[in-house]
Amino acid sequence: MSSPFTVNYDAILFPSDGRPPSVVQLMTSPMDSHTSPPSRMPHPEVYMDYIAEGYGSRAWKYQLVEALDGMNRKFANPYIIFYPTISRDNMAFPINKTIRDIQGDAFKEEYAWRGNIVIAKYRDSMPFSCMIDASMSDFPLLKNYLYTHGAPRQV
Repeated sequence: MSSPFTVNYDAILFPSDGRPPSVVQLMTSPMDSHTSPPSRMPHPEVYMDYIAEGYGSRAWKYQLVEALDGMNRKFANPYIIFYPTISRDNMAFPINKTIRDIQGDAFKEEYAWRGNIVIAKYRDSMPFSCMIDASMSDFPLLKNYLYTHGAPRQV
């Protein structure tokens, strides 16, 4: 049971160890009550193995997926990909085998997604305010995106 301060949304976890993707509960907590609707901070770090502790949201980044290549219109309910950036030992996260398998011959190590990846869904143009449940029916679209898109460059 969640507290009145936390709200959970279904998201899809792409484990780095090659297990199949699955639906997980992405916890969010209140961020700023002065906005309408109030902003919520997601906590994908709960599912990210080897992530640095005590950094909170600074230990991960996100990328918005608003359309697939070749689409003329954006998704009505876009996606947000959460990926780890700071590990406990400052070593690189392991290459995500699940996504590497999706990419097949298109895989390029320099653009590899690393660590456990959590993908959530939102509506409107406010990813942290208007999150909604994702489901495995979103998997084909996400698989298509991941097949053609590597991870953002780490700076």
